[in-house]
Amino acid sequence: MKLTVVGCSGSFPSADSACSSYLVEADGFRMLLDMGNGALGELQRHCGLYDLDAVVLSHLHADHCIDMCNYWVVRYYPPDRAIGPRLPVYGPEGTEQRLATAYGGDLPSDKAMSEVFDFRTLTPGRFRIGPFTVEADLVSHPVEAFGLRVEHGGRTLTYSGDTGPCEALDVLARDADLFLCEASFTHGKEDIPDLHLNGREAGQAAERAGVSRLVLTHIPPWTDPKTAERDARTAYAGPLELARAGAVYEV
Repeated sequence: MKLTVVGCSGSFPSADSACSSYLVEADGFRMLLDMGNGALGELQRHCGLYDLDAVVLSHLHADHCIDMCNYWVVRYYPPDRAIGPRLPVYGPEGTEQRLATAYGGDLPSDKAMSEVFDFRTLTPGRFRIGPFTVEADLVSHPVEAFGLRVEHGGRTLTYSGDTGPCEALDVLARDADLFLCEASFTHGKEDIPDLHLNGREAGQAAERAGVSRLVLTHIPPWTDPKTAERDARTAYAGPLELARAGAVYEV
């Protein structure tokens, strides 16, 4: 699998990165995990606008899904005026309504979103998306949110989405080759249950799960990434780095 970090900023875009969005490719199939603020522009550095084969939205906070509204425009008004096949979009229950509301209520019809997106409701469990086996489970966040385990060719990528510490995340990350894990908070500063991880908690989750590599992501502009990295290293002994926009990993 090839993983490209399209955007990795948490909560809102930073000067250096769009919000959460990650392109996963294998066997010519392109699957995007999340499309937060600014991601659609950055995506065009790595993939053609009409080259995605599936989108998975971990949850419906704006920094993970809002650029899907702009992407609807891309798919609904193509230059050749021919709307192509509907794109599979996996997300929590109510994804279509969330995006339609965010767009502003002046869509051509009540079902205009579903004319270009084939909405499929995420539920806990394992399923296939193209060449990938995907396992989704609910994690700890104020809205319905999923962590994701993506498997292909005997290799595993785990994406935390947004979450506080929870057993479901540990299970999804178990023995993963690459663990893309959020670290929004700073240890000793924020202490809000069931919302986000800090660097130390991300490191602890990686250590418990026995992952081969930890990449910290979803770090908001007001959180010091070097502090998050340092705190994670106190708990996790394996290879560790900070996500950056444009980074590419072979999993």
